[in-house]
Amino acid sequence: MGKKLKISILVIVLAFIIVAGAYVHTNYQATATATAYLNGTRDVNVTNVTTGLFLDGPGNDSALIFYPGAKVEYTAYLPMFTQIASEGVDCYLVDMPINFAFLGVDKADSIINESNYSHYFMCGHSLGGVMAGEYVNHSSDVDGLILICSYLDNPVNVPVLSIYGSEDTVMNMDNYNKSKSLIVNNFTEIIVAGGNHAQWGDYGEQSKDSPSHITAEDQQKQGADEIIRFIKQWT
Repeated sequence: MGKKLKISILVIVLAFIIVAGAYVHTNYQATATATAYLNGTRDVNVTNVTTGLFLDGPGNDSALIFYPGAKVEYTAYLPMFTQIASEGVDCYLVDMPINFAFLGVDKADSIINESNYSHYFMCGHSLGGVMAGEYVNHSSDVDGLILICSYLDNPVNVPVLSIYGSEDTVMNMDNYNKSKSLIVNNFTEIIVAGGNHAQWGDYGEQSKDSPSHITAEDQQKQGADEIIRFIKQWT
């Protein structure tokens, strides 16, 4: 191997390490508020599974599979999904490779194949919602899709619930509005007044987002209530 080629390879490797390091460094980490839920609650048992976390509540008929937003630690969403599990819908929070749902679109396969629920719903935040929609596009096992400040890239033929905050300045609204034509079946849209992009999880402020006018607890409670209402409508 020539000296110039060795130098070129070394430069590429170093560049990759720098980029990867910068990516990891800018990940959004779960706050202590979120990680406190790792211990579960009186109504919800939280366990580690191969795909991430399983939130086992009092229900046994429906399961919600959640894909996190890009660069967001999946445990950041524990508070809202613990609320959902406590209302009778078991939840799976999926741990994506390097916190990037694009690299784990089909992770729901193993959850569905290894469990025995009557109804499955896909859900995702931001990029996670786009990837959840991709999964629904080629799956026949899903009863509905929940998009949290997200949109579709391909058509889906199951009922869709879209939730986003009025102060969200991260989601691309042009893409969102264009994607509505890709929803073949029933569509429900909920805009949470005062909510922003980041407060669906507990990971702090997000770049390019606007300040919220309500608390994270209030925003997540409204979201959890709407998700439960939607799931009950289609089961």
